Amino acid sequence: MTNDYKFQGWMGLDPSAAEGNMKWQSYEPKTWQETDVDIKITHCGICGSDLHTLRSGWKPTMYPCCVGHEIVGHAVRVGSKAEGDIKVGDRVGVGAQSSSCLKPDCEECSHGVENHCQIASTNTYDDKYADGSKSYGGYADYWRGPSHFVFKIPEQLASEDAAPMLCGGVTLYSPLKREGCGPGKKVGIVGIGGLGHFGLLYAKALGADKVVAISRKANKKDDALKLGADEYISTDEDPKWAEHHASSLDLVISTVSHPNMPLEQYLQLLRVHGTFIQVGAPEDRLPPFYAFALIVKGVKIGGSAIGSPAEIREMLDLSVKKNIKP
Repeated sequence: MTNDYKFQGWMGLDPSAAEGNMKWQSYEPKTWQETDVDIKITHCGICGSDLHTLRSGWKPTMYPCCVGHEIVGHAVRVGSKAEGDIKVGDRVGVGAQSSSCLKPDCEECSHGVENHCQIASTNTYDDKYADGSKSYGGYADYWRGPSHFVFKIPEQLASEDAAPMLCGGVTLYSPLKREGCGPGKKVGIVGIGGLGHFGLLYAKALGADKVVAISRKANKKDDALKLGADEYISTDEDPKWAEHHASSLDLVISTVSHPNMPLEQYLQLLRVHGTFIQVGAPEDRLPPFYAFALIVKGVKIGGSAIGSPAEIREMLDLSVKKNIKP
């Protein structure tokens, strides 16, 4: 089968692309397989990952690179072996992951955590598929990739609202759900930006008893309270903020991407057996901390990467049910 459209997008050719120096040009999409879907893109969110990648911040980027992994559009070609009951014309979306090995003997894929596949996971851009094809993102006219990672967008969600949920949204929904956010839990969200605001929305939607927004400045307080925060901590305004709010939270999720974050003070906020989850990804190492920050209260520190296909569908359904809008 042939198509009458070209794959073109805004391409980063070197690290200066992070300053806006991108070029509109054609590219060769992944080799077509009957499990694939082609999408005509109508919307694509902007993620911090785009800048990290364009400037080769996390690792050397495979230029030319087309970023964007919060994609919504309409299916224009659907393979005969595509999953998800996707049909031509359906409004669909793609997040930050576009492939994994999906092998029955893969511990992660066979247990519904494809986002942690250790065999052959493929990012939606600046990565390679198993056949050697290069992945390109959503700052483009069209996108092609495996249907397993393509999701029907509920009709109740506007495309401009659904797009950022597919990376930013699930990056917060996944650890909140996994770590038991709900009635009886007090949750803190560090960093009230593209990721953090989703943390407030979903923590509230999941029924947490208390949701606390944590940011350096006080200028985001009004917005945070409107998004569902019950309390706001400005770390610049109160030099003793960690002392004043010590042992007050069951779960803290940090979206901060700065290597000099006050990590040890964040850990002070946790109650006994509390959990700290890092989802922000600095280009440098996290700051050191004393082991006693974990030992004394038996707290845990961990990380989380985007979310599985099942979690993305759960999140979209919850967003409809709770009328969540970014």
